[in-house]
Amino acid sequence: MAQTASTMLPLGVLAPDFSLPEPATGRSVSLDDFQSAPALLVMVICNHCPFVKHIRQGLIQFARDYQAKGLAIVAISANDVAKHPDDSPVKMAEEAKNFGYLFPYLYDEAQTVVKAYRAACTPDFFLFDADRKLVYRGQFDGSRPSNTIPVTGVDLRAAADAVLAGQPAPIDQKPSIGCNIKWKTGNEPDY
Repeated sequence: MAQTASTMLPLGVLAPDFSLPEPATGRSVSLDDFQSAPALLVMVICNHCPFVKHIRQGLIQFARDYQAKGLAIVAISANDVAKHPDDSPVKMAEEAKNFGYLFPYLYDEAQTVVKAYRAACTPDFFLFDADRKLVYRGQFDGSRPSNTIPVTGVDLRAAADAVLAGQPAPIDQKPSIGCNIKWKTGNEPDY
């Protein structure tokens, strides 16, 4: 399976704005909806990626643990559904329901939001502090479908613990590894 690394968006950048539909509810969710949260995690995921499937249960547990601590979490899928129908909005709504996602799972049909975040792979994680400045971008943990490292979310948990405590995120941040985002023909980013 092909592996793509995240681009490691520069730390300190402000969270790019978004307003996207949530297929499971039909409502629109925007960055402003999370303005009172002490921190925000933006995840770029999709239904069919084996890397996302590999960490799915750990990610769901992470959401349970950290939303209870005040962390706002939102997931975005942006794959070209004409070529990857398993990532369609209907299938996204099914995914959210079947696995009990506790966070909004949004659809970026135009792929503009994921480009603004310079996302390259699924999964890709972006953690912002209360001022919506990027403090962590990188992997959930070192587990991959091809290794025997347990899925714990240790890297993202350390960063979330730090930002929620008002401390700096760990300096050692490793890129996330996953499937490349399935860009629409002619819409490929230049990064």
